[in-house]
Amino acid sequence: MSKIAFIGLGNMGGPMAQNLVKAGHQVTGFDLSADALKALEAAGGKTTASAAACVDGAEVVISMLPAGQHVEGLYLGDSGLFSQLAGGTLVIDSSTIAAETSRKVGKAASEKGIRFIDAPVSGGVGGAKAGTLSFIVGGSAADFEVAKPILQNMGKNIFHAGDTGAGQVAKICNNMLLSILMVGTTEALALGVKNGLDPAVLSEIMKQSSGGNWALNVYNPWPGVMEGVPASNNYQGGFQVDLMAKDLGLAWETALGSKSSIPMGSLARNLFALHAQKGNGGLDFSSIQKMFAE
Repeated sequence: MSKIAFIGLGNMGGPMAQNLVKAGHQVTGFDLSADALKALEAAGGKTTASAAACVDGAEVVISMLPAGQHVEGLYLGDSGLFSQLAGGTLVIDSSTIAAETSRKVGKAASEKGIRFIDAPVSGGVGGAKAGTLSFIVGGSAADFEVAKPILQNMGKNIFHAGDTGAGQVAKICNNMLLSILMVGTTEALALGVKNGLDPAVLSEIMKQSSGGNWALNVYNPWPGVMEGVPASNNYQGGFQVDLMAKDLGLAWETALGSKSSIPMGSLARNLFALHAQKGNGGLDFSSIQKMFAE
């Protein structure tokens, strides 16, 4: 069992840290939210008042933060964590950020003799709570093998995508596709309902037909059709519109950098940005159903 510091105990990080506690690891967490700290303590973990104190003596450091600037601010610079971590410490960043940022942070870690992998996740809050997340890892094969037993305590599918930054590229591609599937699903459901169909019946027809997809099959966006999903809880919880819009922005920047064409991804980015501007940024991304239903 390992001594693990976990920084960022939000909707995803909190359950992930708790699963590490359940697996028998010694987990110390830090977050700016007092409620998040209390939740980890209630699960048997320890907490500290600062990130610097959190990583004191840690063998493994895991971070789950909102954006690239937070990751850079945490690890880099004279007051960053890399200035105090011992050589050989394994750092796992599960934030979804630009691949170039991961490469920058990874290079700085390597210069300090610190192991670093980018390991963004897929599976949502439900997967984080159930310990069934998919981890998409970028880093050396050796560091991947060291991290894998830790990741298996929080996830079901552990993929090695390639060198540092590759995990971020794969995650961005996945989320771009997810956004496109969700927009298409909500558009189809709204069309059916406006023409007299029951959304539950239409959903079942499409699930069993060629239109079946993850957004429809396990995350139905129409309220009341499926239990246990954000759509049936006023679109609370889950993966926020603001975060999906951020990820689509990363996809756009990645496409520009590689001169790739992403017409469907660009349209999805504009739709989610518009949805967020209408005051829906804090809702689950399946709430884009409202745009077509209204």
